Amino acid sequence: MRKKLRPGRPPAARKIVTRSAAETIAAAKELARGFKGDEVVFLVGELGAGKTVFAKGLAAGLGLKNIHRVCSPTFTIMNVYPARVPVYHFDLYRLGKAAEIRDLGFEDYVGEGVVIVEWAERMADAFPAIEVEIDAGPGDRRTIRIKRDGGRKTPSPDRAMSATRAK
Repeated sequence: MRKKLRPGRPPAARKIVTRSAAETIAAAKELARGFKGDEVVFLVGELGAGKTVFAKGLAAGLGLKNIHRVCSPTFTIMNVYPARVPVYHFDLYRLGKAAEIRDLGFEDYVGEGVVIVEWAERMADAFPAIEVEIDAGPGDRRTIRIKRDGGRKTPSPDRAMSATRAK
């Protein structure tokens, strides 16, 4: 049986195992219910790990009625969803250079709502955030590690991108 997250600020580190997309959405929804509305969430994981599914749960926990509107903004770079606070959903997958990511200016949205960043491992600069690392297992099993104020402390996005493509 999966342990429930308590609403509010997540513990310093937390590990959750889900066995379906519905459980992944429920875990994220529980986490987001306690958000004040100015959080930054970095989603980290391989292609197909469940980052967008987790983003759907965060949006649901923030009051978005139709979570089917939540889709990965791979080509648009950012989607905005109306919930009890605005949800700014970024995707860094197509951005490869540190300058492109810096020029994106996601920092301008911090404090204006909840900021969700997929492929945050491509960021070269450290930034205070709730880091959610998702690892896919067999079937629909996901291991989700949540670190409060994890922030990214990665090598350059160019190096992170080559590591992702090498797999």
